This record gives sequence, C-alpha cells and structure tokens, in this order.
Amino acid sequence: MSDTVHPRIYTIPPHRAFADALAAGLLARFGKEPLGLARGVVLLPNNRARRAIRDAFVRASGGALLLPRLVSIGDPALDEAIGAALETVEAPFIPPAIDPVARQLILARLIEAARASAGEEVDAGEAMRFAADLGRTLDQLIVEGIDPGALREAVPDELAAHWQASLTALSVVLDRWPEELKRRGRIDLADRRNRLIAATAARWRVTPPEGFVVAAGVSAAGPAVGDLLRTISRMEKGLVVLAGLDRAMPDAEWEALRGAEGVDGIETHPQFGLSRLLDRIGVAREEVRLWRPAGAEGARSVRTVAIGHAMTPAAFTDKWQILKPHQRRLSNVRSVELAHPAAEAQAIALALREALEVPGRTAALVTPDRALAVRVVQHLKRWGIDADDSAGRPLALMAPGTLLLAIAEAVAADFAPVPLLALLKHPLVMATDRAPWLEGVRALDRALRGPRPGPGLEGITRFLSPTGNSQEPFGLSLSKPRPSSDDGQGEGQPFDKLRANGSRDWAEREKAEAFEAWKRIEPLLAPFSRPARPTLAGLMALVREAATALAEDAAWSRPAGRAAADLVAGLEEGAHEGPQKIEVATFPALLRAALEQVAVRPPQGGHPRLFIWGLIDARLQRADLMVLGGLNEGVWPSLPSPDPWLAPAIRRALGLPGLERRIGAEAEEFAAALGAPEVLLTRSRRDARAPAIASRFWLRLDAMTGRLPRAHALARWGDALDKPALYAPAEQPAPVPPVADRPRRIAVTKLDRLKADPFAFYADAMLKLRAMDAVDADPTPAWRGNAVHAILEEWLKQDQCDPALLRARAEKLLAEAAAHPVLRALWSPRLMEAIDWIAETTGDDLVAGRVPVRAEIKGRIDVQGITLEGTADRIDRDREGHLAIVDYKTGKPPSKKAVIEGYSMQLGLLGLIAQKGGFPDVTGVPGIFEYWSLAAKGSTLGYRDSPVGLNKKGEGIAPEEFAHRAEEVLGEAVRRWLTGGEPFVAKLHPEYAPYGDYDQLMRLDEWYGRVARRSEA
Repeated sequence: MSDTVHPRIYTIPPHRAFADALAAGLLARFGKEPLGLARGVVLLPNNRARRAIRDAFVRASGGALLLPRLVSIGDPALDEAIGAALETVEAPFIPPAIDPVARQLILARLIEAARASAGEEVDAGEAMRFAADLGRTLDQLIVEGIDPGALREAVPDELAAHWQASLTALSVVLDRWPEELKRRGRIDLADRRNRLIAATAARWRVTPPEGFVVAAGVSAAGPAVGDLLRTISRMEKGLVVLAGLDRAMPDAEWEALRGAEGVDGIETHPQFGLSRLLDRIGVAREEVRLWRPAGAEGARSVRTVAIGHAMTPAAFTDKWQILKPHQRRLSNVRSVELAHPAAEAQAIALALREALEVPGRTAALVTPDRALAVRVVQHLKRWGIDADDSAGRPLALMAPGTLLLAIAEAVAADFAPVPLLALLKHPLVMATDRAPWLEGVRALDRALRGPRPGPGLEGITRFLSPTGNSQEPFGLSLSKPRPSSDDGQGEGQPFDKLRANGSRDWAEREKAEAFEAWKRIEPLLAPFSRPARPTLAGLMALVREAATALAEDAAWSRPAGRAAADLVAGLEEGAHEGPQKIEVATFPALLRAALEQVAVRPPQGGHPRLFIWGLIDARLQRADLMVLGGLNEGVWPSLPSPDPWLAPAIRRALGLPGLERRIGAEAEEFAAALGAPEVLLTRSRRDARAPAIASRFWLRLDAMTGRLPRAHALARWGDALDKPALYAPAEQPAPVPPVADRPRRIAVTKLDRLKADPFAFYADAMLKLRAMDAVDADPTPAWRGNAVHAILEEWLKQDQCDPALLRARAEKLLAEAAAHPVLRALWSPRLMEAIDWIAETTGDDLVAGRVPVRAEIKGRIDVQGITLEGTADRIDRDREGHLAIVDYKTGKPPSKKAVIEGYSMQLGLLGLIAQKGGFPDVTGVPGIFEYWSLAAKGSTLGYRDSPVGLNKKGEGIAPEEFAHRAEEVLGEAVRRWLTGGEPFVAKLHPEYAPYGDYDQLMRLDEWYGRVARRSEA
C-alpha cells in the first residue's frame, strides 16, 4: 500500500437505502465468483449495522449466498473478528479490557478517596455517579488520542473555584488509575479498541488481505479510526463507503462548518463529523465519488438536494428565499402536531397500522424517546401487533430490575409500609402461588392504612399483634376519624378505595386476618433486615438472596433476569474494590444508577414488517415509511450532557469535541432518516410537565418549505378511535330504597350530610361504604382533632380538669402518639399554646362556678320514630345548674348563618339528648352551647364561640330554643328521607356538602355542570 495510490472513497446519498445500496454494489463488484464475497471483510460501525447489512445481502441475492466477514469496528474482540489478518508472530500483545462494572467501582473508590482527602466526603452512590461521568470523560480522551497528563498544561489561567476543585480531584484519580490497571493486567476498553484498530492498520499497510476490505457507514472521527480508513482507502482492494456526505454543499458552507484556525467549526451540523473524518483520512470532499450501482430504490434524488438545503448552516439560510421550488421540495414528507404525548403515540400507531395494510410494505418508528416508543408498542397491541423496540429498555424498568430496587428501597426504609407493600405486590414475588399470597398482602394493606407503625419488622408485628402496643394511647385511634356513634360512623376523609361495613368488629377481624398473613410474610423478610454496618458487598448479597427467596427462579430468568443476574454478580464480585463508605439510605440510588446503564433488548419475534428503532439502530436501515417521533427540543435533539469534570475551556484546549457535538450526530441521523420514500414527522405540543418547543429540525423544514403538509387525518382518527358512538353521561343519582330498608338510627354529626347530600348519607349509612386512609399517611386534621379529644378526655377523667396538670398530660399523650416526628415538631407548639388557653379558660370557669361534669360521653334517645345518638366532647354544669354542651374544634367552628338555615345542628341535637336524659348520669336543661376552637383569632390561639344567640336585629336562635329547633330540623329530615320515601339526591345543597368522599361513586363530573345550568335556567 502506498499513499500515492488514489484513495477510493464513496458515498451513498440519503435518498438511497444505505444497506441495500451497499449490498447491491458489493454483489456487482465481487459477487461474480462463487467465493468472491466470502474472501472479503466489511467493517461496520456497530453490531446493529451488521444485522442490517446481512439482511440486505439476503434481499439482494434472492437465494443462498456466502457472505463476507461482517465485523463491527468497535468490537472489543476485533482481532478475533477479523480472523487471520492479525495472526502473525509480530502481532503485538494487547491486554484484555477491564470489566465495565469493575472499572466503575474502582473509579468510584478513587473518587471517594480523592474527595475525602480534600475534605469533601461522598457516599458510594454519589461516587458511583461521578465514576460513570469520569468513565465517559476518560473514553473521550482515549478515543481522541489525548494523553490525560496533558490536562495540567491545558488549564486556563482563570478558572472558577469549583472547576479547580474538580480538576484537582481528577488529577489525583488519573494519577492512580494507570497503576490500578497495571496491577490487574487490564486496559480501558476504549484503549483496547484503539490498539486493535492501530494494529490492524499497521498490519494492512505492510500485508494487505488477499480479499477485498470495505469500511462502510463509519462516521467516528477519532485518530485511530481515521488512520484505519486512510489505510483501507489506499489499499488495492480497499474501499471506504460513507453515508450521506453532501457533495453538493457550496464550498463556503463547507469551509464554515469545518472551521479554521482560531474559528470553531459548527459542531451541531450533520456534516461536521464527516468533515472531520475526511480530514483524518486525508482526502478532499471533491475526491469522494458516488457509489454505484445504487441498489434498492428510495426517494427521488431531489430529496437529497432538499435535505442539504434544509440543513444549511444558520449563517447561510438567507438563500432559502431564492431557492427554486424543486430545490426545496420534500414530496411525501408530512408532519403532524398532537396535543400531548399520549395522542402522539396514538397517531404514530395508526400510521404504522395503516402501512401494514399494503402487502410487503415496511414501516418503522425512529425516536430517541423511549417512553414514546413504549406507548406506541402498547397501542399496537390493540390490533394484535407485536413490535420490538430494538433500542431496548433500561433494566431499571424491567420486572427483575424493579424487584431489586423494591428490595433495596424496602430495606433502606426499614420496611416502612409503602415500600414494603410495593415489594410484596411485585409481580415476580411468589408468582407460583400468587392468589393466596396476594390475598394475604391485601389484608396487610388494609391494616396498614393510616400513620405508619413503629420502625422495622418488629414495629409492624407489634402493631398487628392482638396483644401488642398499637402506639395509639388509651385505645383511641389517632389514624382514623373519631367515631361519632356506636356504628363507627365518622365524618370521613377523602379516600383511595371504598370498603364495606365500618364496624369495630369488622376492623378487628381485618386486623386479625392481616396478622395471620404477616405471620407467613415476616419469616421471609426477617433475614434481610437493615444491616447496622453496611458494606456494598453485603448489601448486594442481601438483595440477591432476598430476590431468590421471594421470587425464586423468576427473578433471574429470561433476558432481563439474566441481565440482572450478571449485573448483581459483577457488583458483588467487585464490591471489595469499590467505594467503602456507603449508607443504606443511599443504596437504592446507587443500584438504580447501575440498572439504568444496562439496556435489555427483546429477542427477535415481533412483526416482520414493523420496526421501532433508536437513533443508532436507524442510521443504516430504511423502511418504506419512516415515522420520526418526539421532534421537540430536549428530545430530538437531546440536551447536551454536562461534563462535571472538564470545563468547556479545558475541553477546547485539549481538542475534545464540544458538548454540542452530540446534536450534530443526531442531526446526521435525522437527515439520513429523511431520505426514506415516505416520512412522517410527529411532535406533541406539550410534554408531561409543560408546553414543548418544536425541534430545530422541525422548524428548519417548515421554514424552508413554507410549511410541511400536515397529516390532520391521523389526529382525527386518533380522537375518533376511543370516541364512543353515543355519549351517555350519568344523570344526577337519586336512589329510592324501600322505606322499610331505610336506617332508623342517625348520629348527630350525620344530619347535615342527610340534608345537604342525601346520596352521601345513603352510601355511608345504607351501603356501609367508608373512606380508607392512605398507606403511611401523614396525620390528618382528623388525627389532630382526635389527639386533642384524647388529651382532654384523660385530663377530665384522671386529673379532674386541674389546669395545672393539662400541659403535662398533653405532652405525655403526644409523645406516645403515632405521628411523624416532623409533623409533631411542626404542630405540637401550636397545640400546646392552645392547650394552655384551654387550661386558663377552664380555670376561669371554675372560679365562676362552672364545673366540667363528663367528657367523651355517648348518649342516645328515641325521637321522631328513629334513634338519635351522639358523643359529647364535654358537658359542664354552671352555678345555676344549667348544662353547657362543649364541642372542641381544631379549625373554624360553624357559622350562625348555617345554624339559622337549618345546618350545623350538632350542639342542638346533643342538647336535645341531654334534655331528654339520653346521657347516663347526666340530668339538667342545656342552656349553654359552645365551640372551643384551637384555631387562631387575632394574635392568639384559642377562642370560644356559640352558634346561638340573638343579634341586635333579633336574628338568630335563643339558647333555650336551640334544642327544640334542632328537633324540628331533625324531624323534617327524618320524615323526608328515613321514615318517608323521598329519593337520596346527590349534592342537593352542595354549599353545605364540602366532603368529596363519594364524588366518584356518584360520577359527579358527568352531571354536576349540567344540573347547575338547568337550575340557573
């Protein structure tokens, strides 16, 4: 080989299918002899390209064929793949590459030590994240042939302090890293590839292979690759075939994107990488020839011209104004904008489904947005179409990966209810005996509703045990609303589910069932409790053993399970050389980062004419219809990934590609995909969080063409696909159960619900549906109210309302309550201030002769043909012998206006029970009705208010008439809904129905607006 040989370099334009054109050309050149192809070697950029070229040869040959050796240029075993080309005595020994997982662990340990010596300690999770970034930086230095030692000379005079700190730590790591590799007899994978490529080039310069050598589709512009392609292009039987070089670009634009001395090139341009590669090879663009024969037909050649104009550097886009129509024409290229990602996925699935209607027609979705790809795959299943996403999915999103994360999170949280239940409900756990297992887990789920129990497995055991300490003082549940009657009917809170029968007996049965299930679950988890002195090796072993115990072989089977097994084995094996400082709390983040770096690709078996490709997969492949999805800024092109180790100024000084080089690579892939016979571009106007900005590629095409044709039909089809033939929204529910089946008991707190929202009363009292607390819920206002009631009840019973003892009683009960420490710290000071007000106010009342008689006393009477029952928070007796009915409120008490309108009659009904002797051992006539509110009024916490009394205009209810008025209101409601047959209409008076417990059950959103409009009319 000699540099005097004219280099043989070709290009295949975007409007030709690269793989098919390459296969056709090689068959024409070397396929005339039976073994002509078999003697050759084709170097390709990656393994995906190997599959594409192999399939193209099959299509082009139409029969049996001996293929050339297809080799990925990035193969870590390039010497074995090329075969006999390097099998000589003089071939240099190239050490094996270090395992990627071991490499990251060692780098993390070095970073941990470097940061510790600088007084900035990091835990293992953060060190692993830094190690992943450092590994990428090292690979870039190696690929570009830059000695890491050059960093010291590349530092600018003025550098921000944080960059100086990063550079100092980086220098320490880079000084020690070669020693670590040497001690193990290993080298970096990127270094091994460079050495293999360099050895191949050196050997071929001396002794070229007997057969042909073709480098096809390679766009990497590192020195080693450039030297190899230079060698191949000057070999007698060597060919270099590039993908999509723009031979028609004006010289001024070409020189602008290449840059010059002191002037940066345009790294975001799709031709930038190819311009650098040609410089490495040592040829001018004019020397590159068009590859013939062309092979399979694609779009027309005018498409390549239009693509070149669309990707014109920004400084030259003024020429768009003078382009002739054929120079800007993008026939068969359409676009569609959808409202959101779900609609975009639906439209893409419809386009792909439509393409399959034509026999033999192929279609592909190309997108870097894996979430969009997953949605499209699920939409296609509507029609029984299985589509493989060749880019794969992160192991962190696959079932074995989520199982490992669930174990790590449960251990890190010391088996708090939410992560514990997430683990126990995981689809791989107890898959062979799923139904009984889930039945027990669901019972446990119901029992763990409300504030969390004590820490660890022991805390749950004590919480569920019939003889254990439930952490709820004096038997009062601080996690549920306070019962207002013997049937357990509380006010209720917004809920996740509905459950039937709210009785205390039912709750005890539920807890007993959960405890029986827990006795089967706890032994499985006991060996995996949170370690006191965690190590990475110990935590990985714990995760491995727990996954095997809970899921058996299901955790490690199939491609995702095998990938998880390999990762866990690698982390466990190399843990002793990894970071030593690790916290259990940060271990899930470390494990997640490791899982996200492993992509699991599906086995072949999807639809033979339908494909979903990532950008790398699509580079050299082509389908009849190419759907380019996710064309928003930040998606395609993606945002440049920041380099936490090297400042941009240092990267420039070293000669490393800029952070925006990736945008140029994605632009190159976009331009290549535009060459398909038919192209559909899609984007959504907003993402999951905010409005989205159209991709710069999308905007360029719209600007150059005047606006691409819109595929509006796809949007309409997507809307119509799930649109019902007939809209039949629910009407306002108004059930009419038989009078004999209607309740004959009502709690004083339920009268408002019966009057304002009869349907909610019906669902509560007749259907027996109750609100369920969330798992591990923060204590709600109901919890705070229950805490106050518990404190004041014990104060009366144990301390005889001695004001001096109230604060100590409150502090004791709050310390025992099952509340989150943060919430207790935030709320307790306000509570204690209000408690002090109660003590002071009660002391003043005692001086005035008003004495507390009973607290938390239940009473009932028969009235109006039903049983009325309720619980009085406190009953006092004044000096004249009148009873004072007191109700504690943690918020604002009801207004007098509500009482006048016949609502908020709770105190009046309690007075009625007292007047008729319904409270045991309490006699007398009620004359005082008070709410004691612990809310703020003015600058102080705590005040008392009465719903009765006449104003200056004589409006209101006199105290002596309150019980009678309450009985009248009760009687009217009873005659309408309990002893009468009036329907239980939903939201009859919504202004007095603030709770939304049953809104979903009554399908409120379907009818409320229509009913309101009819009422106004």
